[in-house]
Amino acid sequence: MTQPTPPFQNDAVKNTFAGFSETVRPGLLELRRLIFDVAETENVGRIEETLKWGQPAYLTPESKSGTTLRLGVPKAGGYALFVHCQTTIIPDARAVFADAFTYDGNRAVLFNAQSEIAIAPLALLIAQALTYHRRNKKGPR
Repeated sequence: MTQPTPPFQNDAVKNTFAGFSETVRPGLLELRRLIFDVAETENVGRIEETLKWGQPAYLTPESKSGTTLRLGVPKAGGYALFVHCQTTIIPDARAVFADAFTYDGNRAVLFNAQSEIAIAPLALLIAQALTYHRRNKKGPR
């Protein structure tokens, strides 16, 4: 497997991507690249790439502006972008984008290897996740 852009931050994540099947790895790498691209345009600071529950996870540790995004392979097949299920990210995306995505409840957007990713709406969904805490910060009471 060639080194993606940006390079993996640690061997555990690199090995996890290497373990994904050839069918889903390209799509997962595309999602990964999009997370880093959106993070740069949204000025959320450094993205930390680590593993959570054995899946590549993306956090905003310095700004703490966002909620964690994870990439993985759901039991039903294909691949997915997971968000924290207690956020409003998926319900908000469903309200705005309706049928642009296939959803798994309030926790994920599902993809299959044969379909193209709808980049523009997905970039907006990722931006919502990476800025979730910044946008939902409650003021003084």
